[in-house]
Amino acid sequence: MVYERTIAPLVRQALAEQPAVALLGPRQIGKTTLARQIAAEHPGAVVFDLEQSIDRLRLADPGLTLPALRDRLVVIDEIQLAPELFRALRPEIDAHRRPGRFLLLGSATGALMRQSSESLAGRIAAIELPGLTLQEVQSGGDLRQIESRWLRGGYPLSWLAPDDASSYRWRKNLAETVIARDMPQMGVQVATEALRRFWGMLGHVHGQLLNASQLGQSMGGVAHTTVARYVDLMVDALLVRRLQPYFVNIGKRLVKSPKLYVRDCGMLHALLDVETRDDLRGHPQAGASWEGFVIEQVAALLPPYAPLYFYRSTNGAEIDLVIERGRRRIGVEVKLSSAPAPSRGFWNACKDLQLEQAFVVAPVADEFPIGDRVRVLPVHRLEEVVKALFVRG
Repeated sequence: MVYERTIAPLVRQALAEQPAVALLGPRQIGKTTLARQIAAEHPGAVVFDLEQSIDRLRLADPGLTLPALRDRLVVIDEIQLAPELFRALRPEIDAHRRPGRFLLLGSATGALMRQSSESLAGRIAAIELPGLTLQEVQSGGDLRQIESRWLRGGYPLSWLAPDDASSYRWRKNLAETVIARDMPQMGVQVATEALRRFWGMLGHVHGQLLNASQLGQSMGGVAHTTVARYVDLMVDALLVRRLQPYFVNIGKRLVKSPKLYVRDCGMLHALLDVETRDDLRGHPQAGASWEGFVIEQVAALLPPYAPLYFYRSTNGAEIDLVIERGRRRIGVEVKLSSAPAPSRGFWNACKDLQLEQAFVVAPVADEFPIGDRVRVLPVHRLEEVVKALFVRG
């Protein structure tokens, strides 16, 4: 089954406006499938897969190959394996500048964005492909379907597996592939066993403030600088979200450390050995997992690279997600409860930040108000968060 990804119109629009578009996302998230769907809409489109030796050979001399393809869409998959191509693309784009020349697919956003910003400034648009959203799997308000998406995560092959056990095995294998194959291909010179231990530890600190020293001690005395480097690697590979604290001059002492989330909840569950719904419901990390799941769903609905924050003061005021657009500021609190009751810290945070609106997202069937400009919101109605930012009421 092939899903029509909700981000596809944005990719098509970018191709209609820019000479190059970078479609970014972790391995197996669906970049190649989407790119081939779009390529099929462009007669004569050419696809290069840099994991294939024949395609690497064809692009060994881009100055010879690319000029002959100036009237076609050129898709280059796994471009992080040949970052030197960015330098070759600039003169080729400048020699024949038109929209929609190149669609570049990559799995390491940090390295790729640095390469593209240095070589293709003003010539490229970058778009991140998230995991399958609740809208894409057509969950509607079916709480069982939502719970299944939460358990399995957003990788298409994990979601489409015939049963939960097969999905779990697929994610366990992917988690190992990331460490043993993908990270070394990205130039990561770190012992596989060290990365494997770190990857596993991230599951246990998911949703918590980053304490590099404490995490290093849990790994057997690893230096905090090494832990910070490992975090950078996972963030660059789009496997981990580093959620920054929101700072505002309100005369309060604020937490300054970021929070870490394994971006795909299905991958998180594989790291935690959570295989079934029953395992998930009773797991001590269930609330943190639900929180990360909702944050990623919100991020997928927002414009590319919209800044997301959390808020926490040292006197206990806190809210899981703060989103700002211009002078509008929206808050999102996440609760894994059918009768969500926000803490005093939530109400204090709403007051501190003078939020225009706030939402408490929970596994409920219908939305309802619980205070002035505060509503409980079902997870399948997260588009209301975006409306609050962009639509004047």
